[in-house]
Amino acid sequence: MYTTLVLNSNLKAFILEFFKIFSVLLMANKGEKDERRKKLFQIAEELRERTKKQAPEEGFRVVITGKGGVGKTTLTAILARLLARDGYKVLAVDEDPQMNLAHAIGIPKEVRDKIIPLNRNLDYIEEKTGARPGTNWGLYFSLTPDVRDVVERFGVVGPDNVMLLVMGSVVQAAAGCLCPENALLDAVVKYINLRKGEVILMDTQAGLEHFGRALARGFKQAVILTEPTYNSVQVAVDAAKLARQLGIKYVHLVINKVKKDKHIEKVEDILNELGFNDFTTKTVIPYDELVEEYDPEVEAILSNPDSVTYKKVHELKDILIRYAE
Repeated sequence: MYTTLVLNSNLKAFILEFFKIFSVLLMANKGEKDERRKKLFQIAEELRERTKKQAPEEGFRVVITGKGGVGKTTLTAILARLLARDGYKVLAVDEDPQMNLAHAIGIPKEVRDKIIPLNRNLDYIEEKTGARPGTNWGLYFSLTPDVRDVVERFGVVGPDNVMLLVMGSVVQAAAGCLCPENALLDAVVKYINLRKGEVILMDTQAGLEHFGRALARGFKQAVILTEPTYNSVQVAVDAAKLARQLGIKYVHLVINKVKKDKHIEKVEDILNELGFNDFTTKTVIPYDELVEEYDPEVEAILSNPDSVTYKKVHELKDILIRYAE
């Protein structure tokens, strides 16, 4: 299947050069392969730059990240529900390999069990890209699959009308990989970046190393969670630095599971030691037994406005709204 792009002459030349090198690469020796692979990815990156759609700067889009186990999914679920109750149309995107966001939001088990992550939906990938992952797909597949129907076909509606889209893990999203799965997921991220009139919350895997420029476009805010431990703060700092490099304008630090005031001081000391404290805002969420008891479900927290977690996430929600305006 040939690419569905409408091409000018210069872009045609890039694509023809790409596939010429790719076909030779299949038959080359190791030394030749290394050099041609380098050239191949240079052309792939140029092709991606020439065909990408620029997301508008305005919009309410938030990426949520941090070390594994710090509470990203719980926080994302509570934020999604609270924003929906405020009248926002919320699209929660689960890009964490653990894929627990559906459970946390409150989607029933019988519905969760039927969810197939987008990166494992071989029929949809083949339908949209013209190539089936894991097969000998040849030289041609669609580089810009039309995924306008993705939310309508695969979005799952949860409590408070929160819409959930389970993507699965994005691998090397901006690294130039031209496999069918990544072509599809890259197109999906670009598409949801361009949706208007809604909040998009993306729950990501630990860290932001995979979160390249292709995904970052359109996301103006990042919420980075940490626990009061050295390793967790170090991961948060690395994520914050990368968020800044990717052009994410507002980076909010959330210090979660705090049991003592000195834990806040500890985090500040670590930040100073690491030489980075460039956060737009900081929110402290005390340790909450309700979270531990009902994890990953958030219904008990949402039904108890006096809980410390409810109050602090509510404050964070208002911060995000303020910086989205």
